[in-house]
Amino acid sequence: GDVTRWSHALVSRAGMAPSLTLLAAAAVVVAVAVGSAGGPAARVHGLGGRGWEITNGNGSVRAPATVPGTVHGALLTRGLLRDPYYRFNDEAYRWVALDNWTYTRTFTLPPDVRKWKRVNLVCDGLDTVATILLNNVTLGTANNMFRRYTFDCTDVIKERNYIEVRFVSAVLYAAKQSAAHSPYPVPPDCPPPQQNGECHVNFIRKEQSSFSWDWGPSFPTQGIWKDIRIEMYDICHLTYLTATSVYDETRQRWSVEIESFYDVVSSQLIKGELTASIPSLHTHQTYKIGLGEGEYSRIKVRLNVNQNASVDPWWPHGHGNQTGYNMMVIVTVGGERLIDKSFMVYFRTVELIQEPVPGSPGLSFYFKINGLPIFMKGSNWIPADAFLERVTSDVLQNLLQSTVDANMNALRVWGGGVYEQDAFYELCDKLGIMIWQDFMFACALYPTGKSFLASVKEEITHQVRRLKSHPSIIIWSGNNENEAALATNWFHISQSNISLYLDDYVQLYVSTIRETVLKEDRNRPYITSSPTNGKESVQEHWVARNPYDVHYGDVHYYSYDTDCWDWTHFPKPRFASEYGFQSWPSFSTVEKVSAAEDWSFNSSFVDHRQHQVAGNKLLLNQIQLHFQLPQAEDPLQNFQSTIYLSQVMQAECIKAQTEFYRRSRSEVVDGQGMTMGSLYWQLNDIWQAPSWASIEYGGKWKMLHYFARNFFAPVLPVAFEDDGTLFIYGISDLSRDLQLVLQVRVYQWSSLEPACAHTTEPFTLKGSSAAPVYKAVTAALLQRCSCTRNRCVVAFHLEDQGQQRGPVNYHLLTSLKDAHTLRDPHINASVSEHGGVYSVSLHSSSIAPYVWLDVGNIPGRFSDNGFLMLQHNKVLTFLPRQPISTSQLQAALTIRTLHASTLTTHTL
Repeated sequence: GDVTRWSHALVSRAGMAPSLTLLAAAAVVVAVAVGSAGGPAARVHGLGGRGWEITNGNGSVRAPATVPGTVHGALLTRGLLRDPYYRFNDEAYRWVALDNWTYTRTFTLPPDVRKWKRVNLVCDGLDTVATILLNNVTLGTANNMFRRYTFDCTDVIKERNYIEVRFVSAVLYAAKQSAAHSPYPVPPDCPPPQQNGECHVNFIRKEQSSFSWDWGPSFPTQGIWKDIRIEMYDICHLTYLTATSVYDETRQRWSVEIESFYDVVSSQLIKGELTASIPSLHTHQTYKIGLGEGEYSRIKVRLNVNQNASVDPWWPHGHGNQTGYNMMVIVTVGGERLIDKSFMVYFRTVELIQEPVPGSPGLSFYFKINGLPIFMKGSNWIPADAFLERVTSDVLQNLLQSTVDANMNALRVWGGGVYEQDAFYELCDKLGIMIWQDFMFACALYPTGKSFLASVKEEITHQVRRLKSHPSIIIWSGNNENEAALATNWFHISQSNISLYLDDYVQLYVSTIRETVLKEDRNRPYITSSPTNGKESVQEHWVARNPYDVHYGDVHYYSYDTDCWDWTHFPKPRFASEYGFQSWPSFSTVEKVSAAEDWSFNSSFVDHRQHQVAGNKLLLNQIQLHFQLPQAEDPLQNFQSTIYLSQVMQAECIKAQTEFYRRSRSEVVDGQGMTMGSLYWQLNDIWQAPSWASIEYGGKWKMLHYFARNFFAPVLPVAFEDDGTLFIYGISDLSRDLQLVLQVRVYQWSSLEPACAHTTEPFTLKGSSAAPVYKAVTAALLQRCSCTRNRCVVAFHLEDQGQQRGPVNYHLLTSLKDAHTLRDPHINASVSEHGGVYSVSLHSSSIAPYVWLDVGNIPGRFSDNGFLMLQHNKVLTFLPRQPISTSQLQAALTIRTLHASTLTTHTL
């Protein structure tokens, strides 16, 4: 098989010119790079922070603004808007996106500002369509949210300056661009009416989900959403700095390929030196360089790591360390130090393996990191807020720490959002989270006019240079689901016209994006779409007949009509990159953005918040397959109980499917299998609404996320039935073999004492594998235990020399609405605190399924939740995200369990 090897190292905050984030600074801050002779080599004047004002089109609305930020954020701070997420405010505030807003401010520079030979205004992110003026002179325009724009203002800059950024409504611009595209339509025109969204988002290079999605609102923002600054220099200025590691297998030696990009003032070639060093690896080298215009503005050097130094490579979470090394790059010209950079560099290789699979048609699709095949466990990431300035470091830290705390090692940054901020990728580097990085094209066809493609090329060039040094990013993907959209004709294009759109697809994702990526980064794989058949799609001229073919590439799978507990409905693909089911967020989360009249599944709010077509009906139908809907007289109790059941249902659905994918990693059945990736849809939420997320807006874990910590455990037993036989597989992500036994216990729902128990003979569970470790005819097992399907449940766990290895798992023998002898467990709880650790001690009189502890609006999480309680006593810990007291925790705590057809809540 064809195996291509990519390798890579990281520059922390790579590719960023000097920037200063000023969340509350009123004054302009000046950064100076000092030359060796004592004079400044360059000056950077940050324009972020306060001091800005926004004005609408006719001047009737004004408000102070902070940069980075959005118009909505400024109006909210000023008190001109209420919470945009409250009830129906997404529709009530539509006027904001339909107006044209201008950002203005004055700023003062040192008196000698005119002495600099080059002065640029640099905008790292303008959202989206804007004209930029300085001192009433137009510097240029912008129409791509994902590009960096640099404007030469050398002849315009003064000591006292006035800047204007005149934005145009993204909604009106997109409609105008669509109307002007006369040759043929580019679908889809508008989102489904359930989304309450805006039209023609594919005609603007902006966050595609900002016009609405099936999990999010329509808030087409305007604003300066990233850093903005003035840069001044005389000789040259560093615009990007990247580093990728290369491993020479023949010589068994690492090296680092360093690329630096410059804006050079002089048209004459400037001779200088570049010195690169990694002190802890005793590595140092100086290179003669020539700086100039065009090809001479991009310098590439290779730094060979000292052969006597021992390099500790970067590994994904659960497979090793995430060791980084401090690296320094210094550029001098004529003895003057112009550039002095220090950053972290990481070493790792990545391979995407697509080769024949014994016993199966098609090709494999899996990743090797540092030569080791890795099963990718994780989820899909969407923008964490409609207003991106609210995605703070605390928000990122909580979400990404929650990712690894649930035993995940990977996230897919989905192609309908944004290329995430630097802090996101830096945290992923530190935490060992592998990133599948989509380019920002999703669920649509796109125009391919000359100006559109030119803008996309600039976007891809900027983003690859900005991001390619991060070891966490292991693959680039051209788009989300657009190959499938063409192959299965989502948009009902006539056969006589389909070739137009196929040509456009190749023009955009192959001739433009792929070629740009290959020019900028050959250190990781590129695929054109997700799902895709990978190399098979390439053979079929980039659009496969069936991009969902389980024998190739990756697969997205959703089915809302079939029983989500039934594994026989699931595809058995090489890689599952999307699958999921909805639930509602906790009542405490919904309560913040709703009124009492909204707390019913028949309310207009519940209907308005549900953006999936028939979503609430599908959700309730799936619940009813296995549970009885609540029938309490109190409508609020019914609403809260239905929310709880929706989370139980979602958690069980994704548990069943994920366990199926994990146990399929080492086997081929009927030509299908060798599954090496399981990324459910989706990790996080953009607002408080029903969605596929496992973490609610605000950071609260749903039951699914607690389940994920178990079903993604490094070592795990999973059970399923096939033709009346119960099978239990052992799964291990560890690289070493384990000597284990399996403990199987059968319980009657009415008793905490097992009806019978069985311990297997010791067996070897090979590293990085899944294999059957137990088999029993279900009827015979139940007969031995004096059980029936309706009365009993099977629980099991692995042991290593008497110590439990991995979580206790269970297999349900029937729908719980049919389970007999389930009792009210009468759970009692007490809260205590010792040395800053909060404990909750539970006591139950009988088995309790889906024990759910909730502390309302107190942010934090439990050590376990949503569990099957199989013992009288259980002690949990609570990890708060802010200071609390024992009394506050005790007052807020409620405990909910499922038994028979009723639900009970215990408040302490």
